[in-house]
Amino acid sequence: MNSDMLLTPGPTPLPPQVREALGRPIIHHRTAAYRALFKRAMAGMKTAMQTANDVVCLTSSGTGAMEAAVVNLLSPGDEAIVILGGKFAERWEKLCKAFCVKATTIPVAYGDPVDPQKVAEALNTHPNANAVFATLCETSTGVVNDIKAIAALTRNSPAVLVVDAISGLLADDCKTDEWGIDVVVTGSQKGLMLPPGLAFLSLSTRAWALVDQSKTPRFYTDLRLYKKSLADDDTPFTSAVSTVIALDEALKLILSTGVAQQIARCASMAEATRAGAKALGLTLFSKRPSNGVTAINVPAGIDGKKLTKTMYERSHVMVAGGQGEMEGKIFRFAHMGFISPEDIAAGLTALEGALTELGYKAVGART
Repeated sequence: MNSDMLLTPGPTPLPPQVREALGRPIIHHRTAAYRALFKRAMAGMKTAMQTANDVVCLTSSGTGAMEAAVVNLLSPGDEAIVILGGKFAERWEKLCKAFCVKATTIPVAYGDPVDPQKVAEALNTHPNANAVFATLCETSTGVVNDIKAIAALTRNSPAVLVVDAISGLLADDCKTDEWGIDVVVTGSQKGLMLPPGLAFLSLSTRAWALVDQSKTPRFYTDLRLYKKSLADDDTPFTSAVSTVIALDEALKLILSTGVAQQIARCASMAEATRAGAKALGLTLFSKRPSNGVTAINVPAGIDGKKLTKTMYERSHVMVAGGQGEMEGKIFRFAHMGFISPEDIAAGLTALEGALTELGYKAVGART
């Protein structure tokens, strides 16, 4: 059986050390040995998230951490500003509506980054907003937003800034403390090189004050319980023990070179991906592309769904198609985590072969 090559923006491939860690004998989560490991892993997550703030670990997907941010920071009837621009940014709006938060949205066309001036205008128009929800890398479009500029605005307002860095962490820069980001949310299955199942939130002092004030009913996602347990290097509920063990190994790999080097590596692979796509006569969808994922327009006359299917059937290379209104119109290459430059080269070769099979005359195609 041929091995599949994952070039999807989550889940991403697992390093051998992580796969080995996942297969180790299980240990009990209420022991000194586990607490020592958990303490080390959470210290590593602070470094990865570029913060001295507490980092909370949930057993959930990234969406679970997004929900935790909404229910812990806001009460029913509170106002919030949501920056749109893709399928996952729209999830912030859906979560606000689900918990009766009054969400004012900033419309952003798919493929575009948000104009920070629009955020400034929304803050001026809605001075009672308690939070601004933003997305570092919009996975569905491959756009990276200027979080530094947005944070400069929210720092001088009553609103906390909450950033979805689920696909952006360790690919696009996210200087949590330096920029003044109040809450950063991320997940395990992308830049952290782990299976899905863990999610993380870092919270500033300003954010924790809102957690204490929130009147939204919550139990499993009540971050006050997690903060109390953190004091004992523990979690309030059963941890995903094997995945935390693997997290410890993944962080050793990541931090052995450093966060800046991880980001630079992703940027280099992103540049190679885009150069390869352009050499085939293809065009990029994103106007401000991320280091972690490249969205490429499906060329005229080609069925987008058939293209990704053909790549997989011919070469066992899996890339992601478009989502929502972009389904069949774009496809997405990931270049984050354990993905290598050699993987990118193989993926571009698979892309060229699939395009040729589907009748596309690839400009600059190798002979």
